[in-house]
Parts: sequence; structure tokens; C-alpha cells
Amino acid sequence: MQKLLIVGCGDVARRLLPRLLGHYRVFALVRDPEQAAFWRDKGARPVLADLDRRATLQRIAGLAEIIVHLAPPATLKPTGGAGDRRDTRTRWLLAALASGMSLPQRIVYISTSGVYGDCSGERVDETRAVCPGTARAHRRVDAERQLRAFGRRGVVVSILRVPGIYAADRLPIERLRRGVPALRTVDDVYTNHVHADDLAMITCAALRHGRSNRSYNASDDSEITMGDYFDLVADRFGYPRVPRLSRGEAQEQLSALQLSFMSESRRLLNQRLKKELRVRLRYARVEDGVAAAARERKSQCS
Repeated sequence: MQKLLIVGCGDVARRLLPRLLGHYRVFALVRDPEQAAFWRDKGARPVLADLDRRATLQRIAGLAEIIVHLAPPATLKPTGGAGDRRDTRTRWLLAALASGMSLPQRIVYISTSGVYGDCSGERVDETRAVCPGTARAHRRVDAERQLRAFGRRGVVVSILRVPGIYAADRLPIERLRRGVPALRTVDDVYTNHVHADDLAMITCAALRHGRSNRSYNASDDSEITMGDYFDLVADRFGYPRVPRLSRGEAQEQLSALQLSFMSESRRLLNQRLKKELRVRLRYARVEDGVAAAARERKSQCS
């Protein structure tokens, strides 16, 4: 049985683990000893290491044939230079993997659709050149480039470009409660989504069918604007719809972080996901996933 190492043990990793057990001997890289018991109880073997402490990563050298890299780049303070555009976590991870007696056979990396930058609402497939507009997206591009270079050493590297992840417990409920405004229709941006359970399934498909140095838009079939998404969740869960602002009003009233998510518009195409990875989404549209979340919430309350 091949050994598989999960790097980045968050929500998606927890959803992914049951799909892996029985097919792989699973290791989980955790930096907090208190997390170790959870992963051990769930059937994985925890490995204590920290992507921000390079020396601790030597213990994963040669450990596993398969790597699932779910960890985001570290959040860095702007430096005014190139430092905040580099993903040191991926750099140190790959250095540790390269120091083993043998290289891994396959890596699946969870990137972000933010690498495309603002596309003015155009439909975007994987052949579009990356054009990151934020420091966090630049770090993802840096990670992708490092991984592609690593792949040229004979490692099959597949990159999943992931948009907004949602699930029953990952909805903008708190935003609706606070009534944080969205943009009016004429100024609104297209957003893209994937259900967390579907992302776990897509990751498994990439482990089986992902091509070498190939990127995939890991998105559902929806074409929905940000404001309409908020309205959809509000209507399903019984909250008032949030106010709508012009872009000028938003720049005066919203934080820089909130505005950054309203500055990019694109509609992801996912044909490569379906044809090459042979994916059949459980929640093909965000409306399906939100409706399922509402039914789940109702059943919990009844």
C-alpha cells in the first residue's frame, strides 16, 4: 500500500481522509501536538512538523510516495519588495522532499483561482495566463512555479485552482447577520464556488487521473455574482438581503480586505476537470449545495 502525506490538515483534509483510508497508508503533517490525537483517532498517522520551521521538515524526507499539499502560503506583512510574494512554505516543503533517498511519485497541490486576477467577467479556462492582482495570489503563483519545476524532475504534479469553498458550515451567515453590503448589480463581480465535499472528491480524482504539470479549474458549473450569492444564502436561511452599494460607495464604507474580493470578476470553465479527471460533481451548482445546507440545518433544528 502506498504511503500518502497530507500537508495542511484543515477542513478539506478532514473531508478527504475517509476517501483515502483503505487505499493509502495516510500520514498527516501537524504542527500542534494537540491535533495529533484527532488524526490518529481518525485513522491517519500524525507527523509533527511545521512548514514555518524548516528544520522540523527533515522528518518527512522520503516518507511518502504521494503528497497532497493543501497548506496555504504564510500570511506575511507587506515588505515593499518581493519577499511577500514568495511562498516559503512550499519552498521548504519541496526542499525537504528532495533531500530524501527518493522523490515522491505524485503531488496534488490546492492552489487558487485568484492566480488569474481580474478577468472582467470573462470565461476563463486553464490556458489563460496568470495575472495575480494581490500579494496572496502572487504567493500562489510562486508556489505553482516551484511545483512545476519540481515536476520536471520526474514527479507527477497536478494543480487544482480552487475558487470559494463553501459547505453547510462555511457560508457567509455572519456577514448576513451584520448586514455587510454588497455591490449593486451594475457594479457586481462574478464569483466561483465549489462545495468542500466536491473538492475532496476532486482531489481524489486528481490522485488517480491528474496529468503531469497540469492545472485544473476545480469549480462547479455556476455563473453567479457575489451579491446574488449572498441573496441566495439569505433567502434560504431566512435572513434579510444585504444592502447594495455603488462601487464608489463601497470604497468609502468597506475595508480594504472586503474590497479586494470585489475587485476581481471571472467565470471559470471546468471542462478539463470533467474530461481529464472524470469528475461528476455532487453539487453542480451553488444553488444545489446551499439548498442541501438549508435542509441539513433544518433537520438539525427539528
